[in-house]
Parts: sequence; structure tokens; C-alpha cells
Amino acid sequence: MASAIDIVNVHAANHASSDPGVDLRKEIVVGLSKPLGHKSLPTMLLYDEHGLRLYDDITTKAPEYYPFPAEEDILKRHVVDIVRAMHALDGGQLKSEEVVVELGAGALRKTSHILSALASLVPATMHDPITYYALDLQERELERTLKELRQSDVGEKIHGKVATRGLCGTYDDGLQYIQEGGLEGRDTPPSTPGGHSPLHILFLGSSLGNFTRGEDAAFLRSLPLRPGSGDTLLLGLDHGNDPHEIEVAYNDPKGITKAFIMNGLKCAGKALGDEELFSDDKWEYVGRYNEQERRHEAFYKSLCTHSVIDPVTKSSYSFAADELVRIEVSYKYSECDAYSLFAEASLRPIQRWTDSTSKYSLWLLERPSFMFPLLKTPASAEEVSSVVRKSESANTPFGMPTIEEWKDMWAAWDFITQRMIPQSMLFQKPIDLRHICLFYLGHIPTFLSIHLSRLLAEPDTEPIEFKYIFERGIDPIVDDPTQCHPHSEVPQRDEDWPSMHNILTFQYRVRQRIFKLYDDIDSGAVTLTRKIARVLFMTLEHEAFHAETLLYMLLQRAGTGTIPPSGFSPPVWDVLAESWDRAPPPKTDIMTLEPATLTIGHDDDEADDASTDIAGHEFGWDNEHPKREVHVGKFKIECRPVTNGEFYEYYNDKGKDVVDFPASWIQVEGETHVRTLYGPVPMKIAWHWPIITSYDNLSTYASVKGGRIPTEPELRLFFDMFECGYEGGANIGFRNWHPIPATMGGEKDGGKGHNGGVWEWTSDVLAKHEGFIPSRLYPGYSTDFFDGKHQVVIGGSYVTVPRQAGRRALRNYYQHNYPYAWVGARIAYDV
Repeated sequence: MASAIDIVNVHAANHASSDPGVDLRKEIVVGLSKPLGHKSLPTMLLYDEHGLRLYDDITTKAPEYYPFPAEEDILKRHVVDIVRAMHALDGGQLKSEEVVVELGAGALRKTSHILSALASLVPATMHDPITYYALDLQERELERTLKELRQSDVGEKIHGKVATRGLCGTYDDGLQYIQEGGLEGRDTPPSTPGGHSPLHILFLGSSLGNFTRGEDAAFLRSLPLRPGSGDTLLLGLDHGNDPHEIEVAYNDPKGITKAFIMNGLKCAGKALGDEELFSDDKWEYVGRYNEQERRHEAFYKSLCTHSVIDPVTKSSYSFAADELVRIEVSYKYSECDAYSLFAEASLRPIQRWTDSTSKYSLWLLERPSFMFPLLKTPASAEEVSSVVRKSESANTPFGMPTIEEWKDMWAAWDFITQRMIPQSMLFQKPIDLRHICLFYLGHIPTFLSIHLSRLLAEPDTEPIEFKYIFERGIDPIVDDPTQCHPHSEVPQRDEDWPSMHNILTFQYRVRQRIFKLYDDIDSGAVTLTRKIARVLFMTLEHEAFHAETLLYMLLQRAGTGTIPPSGFSPPVWDVLAESWDRAPPPKTDIMTLEPATLTIGHDDDEADDASTDIAGHEFGWDNEHPKREVHVGKFKIECRPVTNGEFYEYYNDKGKDVVDFPASWIQVEGETHVRTLYGPVPMKIAWHWPIITSYDNLSTYASVKGGRIPTEPELRLFFDMFECGYEGGANIGFRNWHPIPATMGGEKDGGKGHNGGVWEWTSDVLAKHEGFIPSRLYPGYSTDFFDGKHQVVIGGSYVTVPRQAGRRALRNYYQHNYPYAWVGARIAYDV
């Protein structure tokens, strides 16, 4: 005899003395009490038992409703890859007591594909290692659908592998139940990433679109996904498709959607005490697509002026003829919307799958060990000083860093230095032209301490040996490493370096000084000036630059020493490569840009550093100042940077005697691989990635193709027109730990795109420009490199923090023959 269906009433569990009908009545009363043009009814009314069956009819009998078949199409074609990616952090292996919770489970037809794929991962030695919980509003419907699942072919396939249960309640009820430990073993965070069995949340059907903008991010933030644990979210999002197609999808010719919506009026009446309270002959369904807001809106339209009397309270609710009462919204998500949403919700996309018509996406997401938020303006009042708060509407994300930015930067720095560098590598030089790894751990707090002491006229707090060992980095001439700019003299023996313990103790003390300085600014004990703000900007970005330096050093030992980034789901390379191969290229390979005059740089004069006018001021390095106009003539430029595949074919055809073997490549058993922080991957995996190599290599390749590397103004003009930015999905800010294929110049989101996650070379040599003034705080920052050997690079790599990659004025620079930095290039052509 089949076992009974196990369903937990989580609403009752969370609200021991609460009737869900009472809560619903309150929401109805609040919505109907609003003024003309603002009335609404809760969307939950649509999903009573009859409503759920009508919705099931929409998905099975109304082909115009494309989100359901589009999502099912993705699952049919990619579900095996999806469940593999869900378990990537655990090496594709199941753990016992895994939990899958589906929010708004419905009829379970799509879910059955996922459960079958999960069952296929279960080894014969494990019994019911996975428990699936279907969360929905109606207990009888849950019982019916779970029973049908168990009796189906899928039920037979998953028997003994996936246990199926129900949770009856709202989203909030279910999430509260999980967070309070209702699901055994889910109430405590793992002591180490992956230390507990993972939780996988399914939120399909584009249901997130029923939340308003802002509410959607808040809801996703509330999900109990533990950072770096293997917990995942599989999320369905509808694209911003053709408006007519969307309107027909929500108003099918058979009238099923209309019946579904109108049933909500009966539910509203029933909740108030009289199912016939809202007479059908006085209302009709109106659905429309709001293109500006990218949402479909469903309303009840009052056909005449009339009133409704609450049978319990006798309150009267009046409706004017043609008045609209909103019942549901369904937001659609452009690529920019989606990436902005994920950043707001502290979620990282692991992988994305689209249906065969590109109307719909399933995203697999996780909460990583750390991440950087979107650039925001203004900063919140709690994060800036009282002086800044006076003009907070004018704040810029490129101004004085907030204390939260410091915490984000320290989280990234500690992750890199304490979780990716084994003890055995601390005294090694992954790149001979750089210091040992340990140097960078001591250099960062020492640089910060020196500048804080100078700024506040305080005694030096760093141990004397720290100052002389860690004060300055090294930058030897690539052609002759015996020649270098001034740098600290470092110990020659491992035992003469300060210990890791002493460095971390010192680092802690220096960070506490930062916290104290912000507290003193906020209390008024320290008057905030631009000089103070500049030191904070400079030291924060100095740390960010060195995090990138340290990582491209570690890349050279990835696979043989460097520890891959734990707490981030590792790529499932073959699945990713397949999706990259399928992606259509831009319709245009080369663009012609007309003559233009543009402004580069920004105004940031250190002569004004005594000013207390901080709000809205954009800080930068000395080579970014001042603003200057430049003219760019007509030219052509390739839409995407040169790829590994292009360069590989050239190198193996006739380029071996002309260009160098890139440092980002490595030979493994006679085959060319591309270096990643996860170890080398075959060239076929990284074929579409931008090539990372020296300016000399790329300049030579460009000339072979009849082109050249663009100038800084030319490349800036192209970025201004086609770069999407961090909020649009650019591969920066640790969104990935490797390059990805570029989409720059693509067709979506107004032609915006990204370059795959690399800085880009320009043909401009770093040199003094008109109006340049060396920094008073850091005079050698640029002037030490006015040697004719350094090329300007702009943009940012996959580990460049958003405040740097997003600052239009930022200029970086590397020696033209330096092969290690994460820099690529696109090719320009004269017209």
C-alpha cells in the first residue's frame, strides 16, 4: 500500500493562532481602501484550489502562454546539465540528506524533469538521499499533485531516491519554516563551505515577476541560501519580448486566462464573507503590457459606477465607471534587469539556459563567499559622514569609499590571500618579475598605515621592519630585470621575513584604525576634508589593484599550487563550452564609427584637498585629471576582442616566428591549454574567450590583419557607445573567475555588451599630458612610469572591482611586452 502523502501546514506552524483567511481579508480591505486609480487586490486570490486548476489549463490548453512551454523546453533539453551544475561545488556528487524546495510547485509537470535527473545521480548504495518539498497554498491540490507524481512513471523512477513531501503555506511561511529549522539540519550555517548537505530552491514559472521592482530583490535576499555552501537557486525569468506576444499570452483566445483572473473576484468575495459580492456583470478583465516598466498588468475594470458593502464590517467600497483595480503584475527582465537584480540580491549567476526561441531563461544562482554590489548613488546615510549626508543626493559611486566598500574589499583580499595561497607558496615567486606572495600580504597594511599616519599626524604604527620590507612594490624592466623603479629591499632568506601571524595581527590593527577614523568622522571628532577622503579612496583602490596583481601571479601556478576559489561553484566546463558554441555571434563583425569629439578624464585637483565639499566629488589617480577634449577621426573597429581561437590558428599557421607563445597558455601533454585559476583547460573550452597576451603580440597580429591597436580615445568612444557595465552583465567584480566570450556590440539591450572580462590595450603610451600634475600624496604613481615603455589600458578584468571598472576616467598601464596581466585587445582599421 502506498504511503500517505506527508504535508506540513507551515502557515499553521508559523502562526499558531492565526487563520490565513483573516490575513487575506486584511490585505483585501487595505487594497480596496486606496483612492481612485490606486485600488488593488492581492494576487494570492488567484490561487485557490479552482484557480490552480485553471492555471494548469492555461499551461496545457493555451499555447499562446509561451513561458510554460519555453521553460519546459529548457528542462527537456538541459536538465541533466542543470543538475550537474547544481552539484558542481561538490564535484558533481550527491550528499546525503539533500533538500530541494520548490516555491509555488503547481502541477509538478516541469518539476518531474528535475526530479528524474536528480534521481539519476543517486548511487545504488544510497536510499532517499534527496527530499523534495513542494510548497503551495492549497493542501488538497498539493495532496492531489504529489499523489499523481508518485503514481506516474516518474514516481517509479525516483522511488527510493527522492522522497516527496508537501509544505502548505505562502512563500514567506515556507521560508520562515526553513530558517527556523523546520527542515531537519537546515538551521545552522556550515562551519566550512560544503560542510552540510546543500539546499536547492526551485522558483520556476517566472513567478518572481509577480513582485514589484525592489520587492523582487528583497525576496531573493531573504532566501536561506548559505554563502559558499553549495546551496543553489534555479530561477525562471521571462524576457522583455514582443509586446503583442506578451499581451496575447495573458489573454488567450479561448478565454482561459480571463476565467482564471475572474475567479479571483469570487475568491475576494468569499474572503469577505459573500462569494457573489463582486457581480460578474459589473466587472471585466483587462490585461495590458506596460512597455516602459516592462511588465504585464492585469486589472478588474469596473463597468459602471457602483459600491460593494463588506458583509461583516458594513464598510462601503465605491468604484467609478472604468476604474481599474489591479490584481497582478508580471515583470519581464532584460539582461540588464536580471544582472542588476542578482547583484541587489547578493546572488551570483553560475550558469544560464535559454529556450530555443530565446524568450525565456533559467538561471542557476548561488550566494558566494563574497561579492561586490552594484554601484549606487547616493550612498546611504549610515555609510558616510554627516558632512556628506548634507548633499547625499549628489553623491557619486566614485567618491569617498563607504565603510561597506572597505568590508567588501577586505572580504575579497582575505579570500585570495588566506584561501587560495597554500603555505608552501608564501615564499615563492609565481612570476620572477614580482615579489614573493608573502610580500603582498604585508605591503597592503603597511601602505595603508603609512598614509593614515601621515594624514592624521600620528606616530607610525607599523613595525620598523614592515616599513622597509613592505613599503614599495617592484616593477623591473621586462627586457632587463636588473633595472627597476625604486622599491623596498626585501630579505633574501625565508626565515628573515616577518611571520604570517605578525602580518595578520598588524593587518587587523590597521583595519581597526579605518573603523575608528570613520567613527570619528561621523561623530564630528574629525572634520572630513577632500584630503582625508582622497587617502581613503587611494588606499582602497591600491588594495584592489594589488588583489588583481596577486591573482594573475597565482594564475601561473594554478593546477600545481594555487588553490582554486572555494565557495564559488566551479565551472562545468563542457556544459559552458557547449552554450558558448551555440551562442550567435554579433550580426556585425566590424563597426564604422564616425568622427567625434569626446571628453576624457575628469577634474580632480589635489590643490582643493582642504575643501570640505565632499559630496558628489569624483576622486581619481593623477593621470585622470583634468578633463580634456579630444577629436577622433572616422575609423573601423572589431566588435569583439581577438579571441584565443583566432590567435591560436594564426600562431600555429604562420605566427610562431612572429609572435610569442602567450603566457596565458600552457602545454599539457603536448596539447595547448589555457590557464585558469581552476587549472588549465583545453583550448576548445576557451576558444571564444578574449586572448590575454602582451601589447607586442597583439599589435603584431593586428598589423598582419591590416589593422592596428586603437588609440585610447578611439577605444573610449567605442566603450561609451557599446559597453554595458557591471549592472548589464559585464564580466568584472568576480562575477566569474575566468574570462568568458565577449558580447560587445551585440544586439540585445540596445547593442550594449561586454568584452569577456579583460582590460584592453591602447596604442597610447603613458606620458605627461596637458594639465597633468603629479599627485602630492603619491608622487610616483604615474611619473615613475613615464618611460616610454608603458601602454595605457582601459576597462577592467574579471577581478577588477566595480568602482574601478565602472569609472570612465580610470587609466591603467603595463609595459608593452609584459605578458602576464589580464589584458587583451580589439583591432581598429583606418578608413
